[in-house]
Amino acid sequence: MKSLKMDVKKKMHTTEGEKYLEFTEEISQGDFICLVGHSGCGKSTLLRMLAGLTKPDVGKISYGDEIWYEDVSGKNLEPQKRHIAYMFQDFALFPNMSVEENIMFAQSKPDKDTVEELINIFGLNNLEKVKPGKLSGGQKQRVALARALASRPSILLLDEPLSAIDWHMRPALQDEIMKAHKYLGGISIMVTHDQMEANKMGDRIITL
Repeated sequence: MKSLKMDVKKKMHTTEGEKYLEFTEEISQGDFICLVGHSGCGKSTLLRMLAGLTKPDVGKISYGDEIWYEDVSGKNLEPQKRHIAYMFQDFALFPNMSVEENIMFAQSKPDKDTVEELINIFGLNNLEKVKPGKLSGGQKQRVALARALASRPSILLLDEPLSAIDWHMRPALQDEIMKAHKYLGGISIMVTHDQMEANKMGDRIITL
């Protein structure tokens, strides 16, 4: 069983001056991890380092036997080769694409069977040809989740995916995220400011 290993350090420039993010952790396949901590402590930076969008100053990141980043050897694997899907706070859907097209965009080779499966799983039937501008916040989130899973990644990163969602919708959408994690069968790491949300969803809670 593969695990994700991180041992990294990164200097951050914050409103309170320079700070250092130091993180050492091993995360097993199947784990749902919730990252909590005050604003500016490095939660989103940590996700970006995992995804290959931000480079650590020193350290090592590996998944199974594959090294993604290592300062000693100079290796820094490209984001598209890291088996990762990243779901941002604003969902980042393409406004000119339909629900179906947004989901399919994540696939290196079009796989309509998987797209149809995800549309069914997330209750997006009859919305396939609809564009994001006509969707509710909850529907947009389900499309973003379906798109994140369309390439069948090993690791799902979620950066405060419910921060823009009304409080009365959050429990149902928390369940949708947990459904996505089970479908994936890999590792999910979610940033949240909500301790109750972390307690409900996380197999483990890591505080930065």
